[in-house]
Amino acid sequence: MVTDAFAWDAFTRRDRRYDGQFIGAVKTTGIYCKPSCPARHPLRQNVEFFATAAEARAAGYRACLRCRPDDVSRDERAVLAAIAAIKAAGQPLVLAALAEETGYSPSHFQRVFTRHTGLSPAAYARALMAERAAQALSNEGSVTEAIYAAGYSAPSRFYEGNQRRLGMAPSAWANGGKGAVIHWSVVDTSLGAMLVAATAKGVCRLSFNEGREALEARFPQAELSEGGAAFADLLGQVIAAVETPGDFGHIPLDVKGTAFQEAVWRELQRIPKGETRTYAELAAAVGKPRAVRAAGSANGANNVAVLIPCHRVIRTGGGLGGYAYGLEIKRKLLEKEAK
Repeated sequence: MVTDAFAWDAFTRRDRRYDGQFIGAVKTTGIYCKPSCPARHPLRQNVEFFATAAEARAAGYRACLRCRPDDVSRDERAVLAAIAAIKAAGQPLVLAALAEETGYSPSHFQRVFTRHTGLSPAAYARALMAERAAQALSNEGSVTEAIYAAGYSAPSRFYEGNQRRLGMAPSAWANGGKGAVIHWSVVDTSLGAMLVAATAKGVCRLSFNEGREALEARFPQAELSEGGAAFADLLGQVIAAVETPGDFGHIPLDVKGTAFQEAVWRELQRIPKGETRTYAELAAAVGKPRAVRAAGSANGANNVAVLIPCHRVIRTGGGLGGYAYGLEIKRKLLEKEAK
């Protein structure tokens, strides 16, 4: 269950992303609503929150006739059925066919699916295929065979669909970065020695108390080039972002992960400077409130510290939780941003 403060904030914003994640019940009317309910908001002291509609009914509340919160469970079932169909097919399916299976119109089902997963059905299928291809390419063997095994109709379709997402050439996944040039540098900051590395696409590694050996372990076949005039400008932007926390959105990134990990990373980037979220709130934000441990793992899999601000996630109750580079650095980052 998300915290009451987080739930009330989503409730006042009528945030559709959290429909199905919790229920708001109004004591003075005896009605329960989903977060996106368009009705006028009651006073905060008159609202309590429940994890499910069933819990609200058990407490004596009845469903709102305006937002129909009980329909959320139907939406969830429809999304799960569509995901199962996409996984079974191994490739994108026609939107109209998915909608027909669930009893929704194509346009409404597209909105429902996107609200629950953060991706359209087609984008979800493409992300799933790319994830399968990346996993296959991590093993020895033919790149072409891996592409076909992932569900692509031809190698050209894989290259077209993943050029931006993957950053390096697909063969680099199979060969430890072979063919990629990675510029890097270690600089002193107020947080300690910081490693910054970037491909032509953007920053692929930002960490503390690491050096060249960390890059060699991740990209053993890449060409590692220390410094460089073109890299200097990007490095300056990164240093400024770390020393004076603010908006990191202008700094290009070259990161990869599973569809779930990338959804978590997007939510991390949405956390405003000076604010924090709990692991439970992070899981709820990506539409997986029960996946708290998985959200924590995705948080820890972040390869570009600070720029994807995983340090802004703490334990329920206020404890700092973990941090790959030590709690002292995490504490300093949060203190910088609080100012």
